[in-house]
Amino acid sequence: MKLFYLVKKEFIEITRQKELLFLMFVGPVIQIIILGYVISTDIRHVPVGIVNMAQGQAAGQMIQRIRQTPLFNVRYESEQSVDNLDLLKKGEVKAMLIFRDALDQKRHILKYPEVQILMDGMDSNTSMIAAGYFNGVIKNYILHDMEKLGQGLPFSSRAVFRFNPQLRSINYMGPGIVGFLLTIITMFLTSASLVREKEQQTLDTLLISPLNTLEIYIGKALPAALIGLLDMVIGLLVVVLWFGIPFRGSMFYLFLASLVYLAAILSYALLISVLSATTQQAMFFSWFSLMIFLLMSGFFTPVDNIPPLLRILADINPLRYLLKIIREIFLKGNGIAYFWKDLLALGGIALTLMAVSLLNFKRFLSK
Repeated sequence: MKLFYLVKKEFIEITRQKELLFLMFVGPVIQIIILGYVISTDIRHVPVGIVNMAQGQAAGQMIQRIRQTPLFNVRYESEQSVDNLDLLKKGEVKAMLIFRDALDQKRHILKYPEVQILMDGMDSNTSMIAAGYFNGVIKNYILHDMEKLGQGLPFSSRAVFRFNPQLRSINYMGPGIVGFLLTIITMFLTSASLVREKEQQTLDTLLISPLNTLEIYIGKALPAALIGLLDMVIGLLVVVLWFGIPFRGSMFYLFLASLVYLAAILSYALLISVLSATTQQAMFFSWFSLMIFLLMSGFFTPVDNIPPLLRILADINPLRYLLKIIREIFLKGNGIAYFWKDLLALGGIALTLMAVSLLNFKRFLSK
């Protein structure tokens, strides 16, 4: 019962700030919608320049196919040689396609032209994807033309994409955004909890209360955990209903993984609160930690891309395991038999952080 009143006090402290309520419950919805559209590896409307110096009809038909695809936006066309490098430098186009007549050994013009693709390599990811699409459009045209003449290839290959057939990047990024927002809300709320008591000079009142150390520890963490879970539910509804991301797994396993993760992240946030002297310090440490968690979690790039010397930061990063579990539950519908090792690693990190945090918390209260 004593713990209930401490939790109630924390909720009163949080709800007293009306602006904070907006950020906690409306802010995540806005963030998920914005990030869902912005954080995407899909490419659309890549600005393209075309130089067609070929005489045959094949080049014109290939260009027509490029015009019709929503992946590219043809901004420049010419039938004469131009300064391709200057157009790329100015940023007017991201790719230049140059069609020339292909000649055989007797200097006869072949049916299919020679195609040169020049890409702006500053954005390497977009360049590689766009170059692959260009090659695909040209290859498909030639294969289709050969089939009409009865000259098709003796075999064909077709890739089948499971779990995300349309290759929508939001299907992969959306669940990750939910996990990231769960981290933001809980970490910032909790890391400022004890610092707020120091600055308001109410810490002594808390210390002389009949609550023991563990009850104070739980009372400070529980409100943020409940708010974080509520925000996670809101985020799940947004990504499923707004973006149409399929949810194929079990809500029970999702909440189980989230509770284990919350134990880890709240313990770390309370450790920040104990070590900080002011709210400004707590916010700075939280923001710094949040960036490390995000960059080392596999949110943007695979963890396997991280250099071996820095891999240890990813291995002890609780957000990495949460994102992996959420994505597997969402897209693959996996049960605990598929991610129990990740859940076990997450539990080990949570127990370690809880032990370190509680030890420092007891020392802090005994001063």
